[in-house]
Amino acid sequence: MKLLQLNHKGMDLEKEEEEEGEKHWIILYTTSMRGIRKTFQDCNRIRFLLRSLRVKFDERDVSLHMDYRDELWNLFGGKVTIPPKLFIKGTCIGGADEVLALHELGCLRNLLEGAPTITTDHDHCPCLGCNNFRFSICSLCSGSRKLRTIHAHDDHDFFFVRCPECNENGLVKCTICTS
Repeated sequence: MKLLQLNHKGMDLEKEEEEEGEKHWIILYTTSMRGIRKTFQDCNRIRFLLRSLRVKFDERDVSLHMDYRDELWNLFGGKVTIPPKLFIKGTCIGGADEVLALHELGCLRNLLEGAPTITTDHDHCPCLGCNNFRFSICSLCSGSRKLRTIHAHDDHDFFFVRCPECNENGLVKCTICTS
């Protein structure tokens, strides 16, 4: 099995791990797009497996945020990569088939040893800000990605500018569960 070390532009995972503790111990890149059923089901299976093992993980949905898509693209040297992809302590464990095979062999639990765990049922409750989607609709532009601005020379003349707060889908990261 080929393992990939997480090291790409602007992201030194080991440094972040020391600074933020458990935040980036386990990263799961997924997609919520249902266009290809197998990919969507694979993402759900790995998410379910990690929740069943009661470990905390940072889920990054590449279909909701282009920065996550670019991050995954850069991790694999610009090669097309299909989610899910699981990283543990900066090392790519693989996609759904590899992760499930490791779990069946009993090796996944060893890799997760020492990982931050979910200690209370409160950790499984839906976030009040985003219902566990990790993103919410931008309150500044209401998800339209446009803001109406009055022209400086004429109070009746206006134009639209791109909202500086949200991403390409009119979403902002949840301030409750992603902080």
